[in-house]
Amino acid sequence: MGWIDESGGAVRREWRSAPNLGQLRSRWSEQAMELYEPINTLKPVGPEIWIADGPIVRMAMYGTKIPFPTRMTVVRLQSGELWCHSPIAPCDSLQAEVDALGPVRHLVSPNKIHYAHIGTWAKAYPEAIAWASPGVRDRAAQQNIPVTFHADLTDDPPPQWRADLDQLIFRGSRFMDEAVFFHRASSTLIVADLIENFELNKVQNWGLRMAMKLSGCSDPDGKMPLDLRLTFMGQKAQGRECLHRLLQWHPEKVILAHGRWYPSNGEVELKRALRWLERL
Repeated sequence: MGWIDESGGAVRREWRSAPNLGQLRSRWSEQAMELYEPINTLKPVGPEIWIADGPIVRMAMYGTKIPFPTRMTVVRLQSGELWCHSPIAPCDSLQAEVDALGPVRHLVSPNKIHYAHIGTWAKAYPEAIAWASPGVRDRAAQQNIPVTFHADLTDDPPPQWRADLDQLIFRGSRFMDEAVFFHRASSTLIVADLIENFELNKVQNWGLRMAMKLSGCSDPDGKMPLDLRLTFMGQKAQGRECLHRLLQWHPEKVILAHGRWYPSNGEVELKRALRWLERL
């Protein structure tokens, strides 16, 4: 269920004329999954950390448009500045809530398919630094999505958030690396596509339910989608090394960009979701 960019418009709820084939495909994807209501509002996770669930995005793959729920994470750093992970499509009400927390100073692309809204947020917050994940500049250029990045993520947190967050680049995939973060104050691991965990009771379309189940990213046993797991063939040792470091952080919570996240038992869920790395 991976390999595609976190882009696409918000869901439309009604037709104004008789649908053609393209509209039928669009409506299939729009009605296929429930949102994590309420959307476009901050929800507290722990001390100085919030999530905001966003609208469904329709992603082009397998000859159709697959719906995905979206989620961003906001951390207020000790400096009072805001750190925003995988920003969702902005709207006035969400930005007002964010502004009430403090100044937005960091816009983070965790991997090369999570970046589509960073350009829009950067226009709204011109003093913010847009942080690039490995390969995202080339990917954005290929997709003709205008976005300018000012700095690059590495295995070490930069001085701007070193006191609040740890990080590493999760390696081993032949397709993409992902920057993974750990918020110390709330003991929260923050990931994008490293784990996806779709609740099948929120998916109305039987074909989509089956695809999510077969790809291995359905709750309660959500994992990285099968197509992305296959990109680790021959290089799982790199992924195991990264996993062992994540486990040393002993996360209590794990926030995901897609699907039900884990407000407790984070270390157990992390071991379960990435157990496939231990298989040769």
